[in-house]
Amino acid sequence: MSDFALLATAGLLVGAIVGLTGVGGGSIMTPLLITAFGVPAPVAVGTDLACAAVTKTAGTAAHRAARNVVTRVVVLLALGSVPAAIATLTMIAAANLAPHELNRLVRTSVGIALLVSIAMLLLREPLRQWGSRRESLTRIRLYRPALTVLVGAAIGFAVTLTSLGAGAIGAACIALLYPELEPAEIAGSDIAHAVPLTAVAAAGHAWLGTIDWILLLALLAGGIPGIVLGSFASRRVPVRALRLVLVATLTLAGVRLLT
Repeated sequence: MSDFALLATAGLLVGAIVGLTGVGGGSIMTPLLITAFGVPAPVAVGTDLACAAVTKTAGTAAHRAARNVVTRVVVLLALGSVPAAIATLTMIAAANLAPHELNRLVRTSVGIALLVSIAMLLLREPLRQWGSRRESLTRIRLYRPALTVLVGAAIGFAVTLTSLGAGAIGAACIALLYPELEPAEIAGSDIAHAVPLTAVAAAGHAWLGTIDWILLLALLAGGIPGIVLGSFASRRVPVRALRLVLVATLTLAGVRLLT
């Protein structure tokens, strides 16, 4: 099997898992590219961001059609994340790190972000339920617009450096700040916010030269049909068990990236 076909197959499998479980594609694909395919960490991040910009645009269209996107939340998050992404890209360029130094920085950052994303994935619903009952958080939510912008800035930094965070971390923060939203609205708003963020971050990585365009085509060739197939099969597969296995596997990948 050629490298292109092998990568497309990996994209198909990852897309199917994302469609089945709702876990962010970056949380799976970026560590997989680094640890299994030996792709340099900066290139894995940049290419995955470009892939996400395409796939999340399609996902946003579907969520808008279903009225699952809360525009005010998306705008506030983007007000923080897009400037943070630009600032992060500028700092990376200004640091002028040697290739091995940049690779080590990004690889370590991906490992940390992966473990945080896994924790947020497991805690998202408990956090939403806890936050809805806390009177002190109710008072803090008087400042929700500013807090949402700050959360967006943190996500923008994490996503630009690691390609992780827009999914699990973003959704958990939205659930905590906006417990009145339905799960579908949280997911739809999170995906919609990822579109401008990943587009800006991917454009910056293209400027830095950290996107492999052939790799990107292979991932899209497999990932797009994979996520469609996974979405259709989600009601026929024991998703909870699959999600637990996936979390355990990703935890091992995160530890490996940090060692």
